[in-house]
Amino acid sequence: MQPMQLEQTPAWLESMLTSELAFAVLLAISVLEGAMLLRFMPSELVAPSALALIGSSASDVVVVIAVTVIGTTLGQFLLFRLVRRGGRNYVLRKRWFPVNESRLDRVDGWFERWGVVAIPASNTMLFVRGLLTIPAGLSDMDGRTFVVLSALGSLSFQSIISAVYLLGGRLLV
Repeated sequence: MQPMQLEQTPAWLESMLTSELAFAVLLAISVLEGAMLLRFMPSELVAPSALALIGSSASDVVVVIAVTVIGTTLGQFLLFRLVRRGGRNYVLRKRWFPVNESRLDRVDGWFERWGVVAIPASNTMLFVRGLLTIPAGLSDMDGRTFVVLSALGSLSFQSIISAVYLLGGRLLV
């Protein structure tokens, strides 16, 4: 597999992340990522791109991780509420949800098997990040419980992905 380089960050995004609005832009991008609407770059590049463009001092790292965790958690909670309101058929009818019936059945099975542990665990993993938001929204899980679990998984993911970038200078995906 090819390493993902910062050069894959869209030029318009790079200019915004070096502006005085960098943290507001990072928050907006993180909300999109949490809501599974980030289509212009892989979620694995959000925090590393911000660290490369905003800075990588200890305080910058803490703020970037905090902003991305808050944003992705907010985005996932919005998705959780939308799924709760719309239901299973709504999810399957809307093209912007990244699931078909067989994939939804699979993540439903994961959620049923692993319960609440599945949310932070899936939020930590590449490729399935955030998918358990959908069965959680379809369940009777309390919104506050979901937010805590989502935030824990996002904190884990953002910390790991930032550490990989800082220690290695690039992400291997």
